[in-house]
Amino acid sequence: MRLFSTRLFLLSMAVVLAASGCNLLEYSPNQAYVPAAERHLTAQNLRRLQQQPLSPTDTLRFVFIGDSQRFYDEADDFVASVNEQQDIDFVMLAGDISDFGLVREMRWMHRRLQRLRVPYLTVIGNHDQVGNGRNAYQTVFGPLNYSFVRGGTKFICVDTNGREYGFQGQVPDVSWLTQQLADTAGTQRAVVVCHVPPTDADFDPQLVQPYARTVRSNPQLVLHLAGHIHRYTAGQPFRDGITYLTTYNFEKGRYHIVSVWGRRQFRLETVQYASQN
Repeated sequence: MRLFSTRLFLLSMAVVLAASGCNLLEYSPNQAYVPAAERHLTAQNLRRLQQQPLSPTDTLRFVFIGDSQRFYDEADDFVASVNEQQDIDFVMLAGDISDFGLVREMRWMHRRLQRLRVPYLTVIGNHDQVGNGRNAYQTVFGPLNYSFVRGGTKFICVDTNGREYGFQGQVPDVSWLTQQLADTAGTQRAVVVCHVPPTDADFDPQLVQPYARTVRSNPQLVLHLAGHIHRYTAGQPFRDGITYLTTYNFEKGRYHIVSVWGRRQFRLETVQYASQN
């Protein structure tokens, strides 16, 4: 009996070790293993965009939505709706991909969004930074601050989740944003994208005015886009001619299509793809 018990124990350990080696066994909700194919998704999707050049004189149309979090069924409906749209260049998701900053949440959402016919890009949200979420986001998606140029439009994606850093006066990185907005080489327009808008209580209060001054410093700026508040708003809160927009979350069953062209022209369309919540 003792020999049988020993063999049973060794067999059990072998199964556990094999499962761990294959990453079939999740021993912690904070497990950070990510297959190579699901790492650095921002870079992967930017390479997909580069493979399909867009002239600066063409109108650029992209989908804008925020806060996917735990709305997986709604994500399936969203993907189906976007795939029916014509002439969409990419999807921009304005943060809170996850609810608890877990790798598994980000991968679950990616497995749905990868069914889109067009690439998707993200900015980090405050929920994505819960626990070890900041590292998870950087592993799955990539840099917290980054920019890219598409068809003459420079998109500047910036981490504005100041509360998650204790309002230490470092986030958003205004110096980095200033450099990005000052570099207009080869661009005709600019769009700033973030999660927490500067009018929200989760934005570092000591950086609101420096941030707004920096945003308005670029004469090419078309729009400032954000998520976080789960609904559509539009206005010029700093009375400086800069339009700040926020968009719906996945639960609302609606998203925006943003078109930009010319010097600073833009058009906003609303698409409803599910019952209104």
